[in-house]
Amino acid sequence: MANLLIAHGGGPTSVINASLYGVITEAKKYPEIDKVYGAVGGSSGILTENFIDLKEIPEAEIEKLLHTPASALGTSRFPLYEKEYAKMLEIFDKYDIRWVLFNGGNGSMDTCGKIYEVAKDKGIGVIGIPKTIDNDIFVTDHSPGYGSAARFIAQTVKDIGEDVKSMPIHVSVVESMGRNAGWITAAAALARRKPGDAPHLIYLPERPFNEKEFLEDVERLHEQYGGVVVAVSEGLTNEAGEPVAPLVFRTERAVYTGDVGTHLANLVIKELGIKARSEKPGITGRASVVNQSTTDVSEAVDAGRAALRAVLEGQTGMMVGFKRISTDPYKSETILIPISEVMMGEKIVPAEFINARGNDVTTAFVEWAKPLIGGDLVEFADFNLGARKEKI
Repeated sequence: MANLLIAHGGGPTSVINASLYGVITEAKKYPEIDKVYGAVGGSSGILTENFIDLKEIPEAEIEKLLHTPASALGTSRFPLYEKEYAKMLEIFDKYDIRWVLFNGGNGSMDTCGKIYEVAKDKGIGVIGIPKTIDNDIFVTDHSPGYGSAARFIAQTVKDIGEDVKSMPIHVSVVESMGRNAGWITAAAALARRKPGDAPHLIYLPERPFNEKEFLEDVERLHEQYGGVVVAVSEGLTNEAGEPVAPLVFRTERAVYTGDVGTHLANLVIKELGIKARSEKPGITGRASVVNQSTTDVSEAVDAGRAALRAVLEGQTGMMVGFKRISTDPYKSETILIPISEVMMGEKIVPAEFINARGNDVTTAFVEWAKPLIGGDLVEFADFNLGARKEKI
């Protein structure tokens, strides 16, 4: 018998704990696993030996993981260097840890890959479990966490669109997370059911933002509908590659800008004289349990279980991914991807998913994304608002 360790890394999602559930419940089937250690606080929890035995957690609490947002184990963005990885090996030996699972996004898969490199000659198996609302991990068709974030932004934009339609006097700019990849913002398109539905415009960071064209589009649509809903990514940049929003603060490692949504709403007011406001759900979009996708929860559990089985079978230096078998009806399967193929990579929205003018997504994207949000959004009554000219 030996012990298993699982750690979470990077920003959490509404289904990261569903993957943890998958690991714990699957691990209980194998007598060769003694303790299932959870590192409290991500990689820093490993280095401080802050472990809990997840097998000792009551079953009722384990079941709650399926619908618990954020990270039940805690997480971190703790920087790691050669000496930290060497220390991890000592800790693995001290606690008789033979199997390591790391659940996270791009940066966490880089950490996972480096743990694999230092541990591969020590008889320690290392497998990555994908997690990111941004959907920007290489090779895998999609990542657990994205489907729920996509459902959240779609339902949110649908709600806002109904509000704007009922009092069509202003422009509403909705800003989504996703600095370099616009997958979440693109999912706003799933709010639509018929022509004229919000969002009326969608801008992704994969295309340079053209201020002149933006104002032209807003003005045209405001004349047509009265109320306009615009979905934008927090990472929009101009033709020169500079952030659209004004700079707030800069460090050696990062650039901090103001809110894109606020900047564009102010631009509409200043240049077009149209009332405008911005909405920024922020981390609500990754923490909303109400908007969990059933597909996302199920696949997050599958990812955890697949990772556990793979590492026990002797697989190492791999990440669990998803291969799409069909879109309609939707069917996918878990696969194993060499961790070296995903470390610090960044999958952006491909050109075929973005329209020619760069202010919307294509039907191909909608067809690809729709199965991931776990069913239809909440439907509303339709009195054909705006078209009704006479009183009943």
